[in-house]
Amino acid sequence: MSIAEDSRLDTTDEHGHRVYVHPHDVRGKWINLRKKIFFFLIMVYLVIPWVYINGKQIVLLDLPKRTFYIFGTTFYGHDAPLLVFLLLGFLFFISFVTSMWGRIWCGHACPQTVFIEMFFRPIERLVEGSGPKRDKLEKAPWGVEKIIKRSLKWFLFLLISLHITHSAIGYFVGTHNLVHISMQSPTENLSLFFLMLFCTGVILLDFGWFREQFCIIACPYGRFQSIAMDENSLIVAYDTKRGEPRRRTPGIDKDHEGDCVNCRRCVNVCPTGIDIRNGLQMECIACTMCIDACDEIMQKISKPKGLIRYTSENELNHKKSKRSPRVFIYFLLFIISAGALFNSVGKRGHVKTQFVRASKVPYQVVLKKNEQMIVNHYKLLINYYGHNGQALTVDIQDKRIHHIMPEDPIIVRGDYVNTNIFFEFNQGILKNGNHLVKINLLDSKTKEVIKEMEVNLVGPIK
Repeated sequence: MSIAEDSRLDTTDEHGHRVYVHPHDVRGKWINLRKKIFFFLIMVYLVIPWVYINGKQIVLLDLPKRTFYIFGTTFYGHDAPLLVFLLLGFLFFISFVTSMWGRIWCGHACPQTVFIEMFFRPIERLVEGSGPKRDKLEKAPWGVEKIIKRSLKWFLFLLISLHITHSAIGYFVGTHNLVHISMQSPTENLSLFFLMLFCTGVILLDFGWFREQFCIIACPYGRFQSIAMDENSLIVAYDTKRGEPRRRTPGIDKDHEGDCVNCRRCVNVCPTGIDIRNGLQMECIACTMCIDACDEIMQKISKPKGLIRYTSENELNHKKSKRSPRVFIYFLLFIISAGALFNSVGKRGHVKTQFVRASKVPYQVVLKKNEQMIVNHYKLLINYYGHNGQALTVDIQDKRIHHIMPEDPIIVRGDYVNTNIFFEFNQGILKNGNHLVKINLLDSKTKEVIKEMEVNLVGPIK
């Protein structure tokens, strides 16, 4: 084998053309564990949008209104700074997980892997047969059988892609609203219809055709793993000392051969087409299929399992494994980020208010009972983060100021209230044309102070 052949990707031939990977079927404890995890994640993805609490969808990302409901907590567009803690927390968490367990995310929880292995790969097996049969069909010239099978496969792929896309859209427009929209003509919601077609096309192209190329070429996580991992991180690895030299190695007699029988079963089941016996590679997604495949062969030839196993480089080299300090640093930074996020959300309270001057002129002078009164017009904006609704009333600390509102108390049922409030007062309370007044927002039933505010009232300077 030439140097060029040895250094190229396993999914390309000597001319640089793509070699399509059709993993063979495998059975074992690891694949059974992955199927259970996949099923749980799919159920979470499909069921969550249909769960409602107090009439609100448990997860709804309403982009046009810039309102986001996440597990009973409401966020608004102005809560965007909280994303800093969320993104930092995710970054430190994924760094911690990678430093401990390698690319377990890729092989067991990544949507790319979950959807392909739960839907797209089984459809291929159903329509085109097992891995060897799919390999044979791939190399076969186009004929009636190949056209029929490929057409049926891609039609089923399209149906699955549509379902995945509609489930995702339910997170953004609401599932009840989505059912209503689906019954209408596409022209009634043309932008949403084209968005659905685009997302369906991306999913169909990625999960149906691009597949492992996304992991190898596009996904940055494979490059990131080299930063987060070390010799103590768990990886899927081949035990070279036990397996080498492989069976049928030229110049090696049978008594000195290792446990590897050179059957290439580990290569045939790999979804990215790599040979795990060449060491840790960026293309490995830690799916553990090669472990089950090798254990199956070892069992047949009465050899101990674990020639390929979940281990660390230090363990393979019979060195003592110890956790790197950065593992604890990643975990500590994750805890700090998560704590900052929950603390910020907790301090936010369930009501956020803002006074905004409503008229073009700062004040008006009106005659009331033969006395000149100053009127300031404001809008009171209320963001409500609670769930059950609330009746709120405005209490002005300075009793010389009278307020007029179209609704008092303010009934907050939704997430956002915008109401007018007029402050009426005598010019005598002003100092240099200004007067800062304290206002409390009270629960109309319990008289509990919900929010303390200040408003600057203005008028003519004497």
